[in-house]
Amino acid sequence: NIRLNVPLVNSLTSYFDSEISVSDEKISDFHLKKSANESEILDPIDKYVVIHRSVINYELDQQNNILDPRGMYGENLKVYFYKLAIRENYIKTIKTIFEQLNIHIEDFVPSPLSSALATLKKDEKELGSILIDLGAGSTSISIFENNKLIYLDAIPVGGHHITMDIAKGLSTTIESAERLKTLYGSVITNPRDDYELIDVHVLGSDNNQFNQINRSQLNSIIKPRVEETLEIIRQKLKENNLDKKPIKNLVLTGGGSLLEGIEEYAQIIFDSKTRLSQSIPYLGLDKKYNKPQFSQTFGLMIYNNN
Repeated sequence: NIRLNVPLVNSLTSYFDSEISVSDEKISDFHLKKSANESEILDPIDKYVVIHRSVINYELDQQNNILDPRGMYGENLKVYFYKLAIRENYIKTIKTIFEQLNIHIEDFVPSPLSSALATLKKDEKELGSILIDLGAGSTSISIFENNKLIYLDAIPVGGHHITMDIAKGLSTTIESAERLKTLYGSVITNPRDDYELIDVHVLGSDNNQFNQINRSQLNSIIKPRVEETLEIIRQKLKENNLDKKPIKNLVLTGGGSLLEGIEEYAQIIFDSKTRLSQSIPYLGLDKKYNKPQFSQTFGLMIYNNN
């Protein structure tokens, strides 16, 4: 049996609430189950598979942000739920591939959740944090508040798109574009970049033919794609009214977070205190593996579906 990280591009996010009368009774598991049964949290979604359900908030007699109402007394209990689903056909395809290999998938784990488990510290989850995982083919997001997961999503734009932009813009090979991005790329341009010259391998030529560009030209290709990526993520927050929450901590992970200047640029766009991730200390990782591009893998290792 295995656990498998699944991407969340084209996933479906739903929020529900359910209010029940408890008539001054002591709140127990019975009331919480009743609240769930009277909501849509357990309902299936046509052509989707629900891979995550959770309670994100309790409200008792208009008292908000209660961690656990069991044992308390009140008149009206309101429970807020979060549900995440991905396309059924994707799940069927993945299951078929692994079944042909005689491998059973025990859990489908949202990739941004795995990244969060490996990188967010306890206080960051409690006080509220946004985690952005800048991967190669996609960029994913997870948000925690009051130690509860309140949002997961992803967009189909990542570091590989930056590489392709460079390859097309400079008429060079994909391998050369990736090298240029890694060694010289930056989101922030300074005046010195106009005078720093870079050799660029010419597409379709032998290994000895190069063009010269300055670093500013390279960065002028990189910055628009990074800006687009972060702005789409910010728009996702607005669409779900999450931009109004007082969450001012932003953590960047994934291979794309290694791009020079992206920490400072993300801080400006999200108006948040920003840091680059390292895996949490108790994982005891060797330094050569304690890198942001491995966060999804290590988060999956410590995932607990309870």
